[in-house]
Formats: sequence, structure tokens, C-alpha cells
Amino acid sequence: MQIVNFLIENGPWSWIVAGLVLLALELVLPGGFLLWMGIAGILTGILTLFQPLAWPVQWLIFGVLSLVSILIWLRLTRNRSSQTDRPLLNQRTDHFIGQEAVLDQPIVDGFGRLTLGDTKWRISGPDLPAGQRVRIVGADGAVLRIEPV
Repeated sequence: MQIVNFLIENGPWSWIVAGLVLLALELVLPGGFLLWMGIAGILTGILTLFQPLAWPVQWLIFGVLSLVSILIWLRLTRNRSSQTDRPLLNQRTDHFIGQEAVLDQPIVDGFGRLTLGDTKWRISGPDLPAGQRVRIVGADGAVLRIEPV
């Protein structure tokens, strides 16, 4: 009961402290949501510093500010495409599509191995002898699909 009385007596500062706590939690638990809720808490506290409001109204303002700011943030970040100088980063198999190579081992029963750079890759395609020139046409997971040239 004493805590409730303390919060009622120090209403605006309670919101500001709660907002700062939410901002601090955002540093520990990143994700973006606590950031906007913390800002909404601070704004609610600043608003109630200048205009005293009943607790239900304060909670309504906090909820609306939190919800609106999170929805705006989600809308802006979901439609943003990431510009990069390496669009195929972490998609190693896509780097090889279109390249040609020579088989060092034959393809037997639809599968074989091919050395590209410093890595041996599993390949799939028609049965072919060693020394055959092939082109990489796609990938199924970590298995490169090839066709003879």
C-alpha cells in the first residue's frame, strides 16, 4: 500500500523513472520494443508534470503512445530493404551459379564431388566421367546442381 501511495504522490517522476528503466532494459534485452515503451513512459511523465491527470488516463496515454510508436517503428523497418555491397553474403552456393568447372571425380548415381576454391562441394546431376566440363545451374541447400557444358 505504501508503494501505491508513493507512486500516486510522485506520479510524473514514477513514469520518468519507469521509462528510464525500460530504456536500460533495452540495452540488456535488445529488440526495439522496450525502447519505444521507455520513450512513451518518459513522455507520459513529462506530460503529467505539466498537466496532472488521473491514473487511468495516464495509463491510457502510455498505452496509446507505446502502441502507436511500436507500430510506426515496425512499419518503417519492415519495408526497408538492406543495401549492401555483398548481397550474397552467407549464401555461398549462390556465388557459384553460372560458373564452370572441371570434374575431378566422376558423378555416379547422380551425386559426386567438385572442388571449387579451397572447398569440396557435393554435386548432383547426370552421371559424368572425371574431366568433364560442367556448369553450376543451381543449388539445393549445400548440394550444387550441375549440367554438362
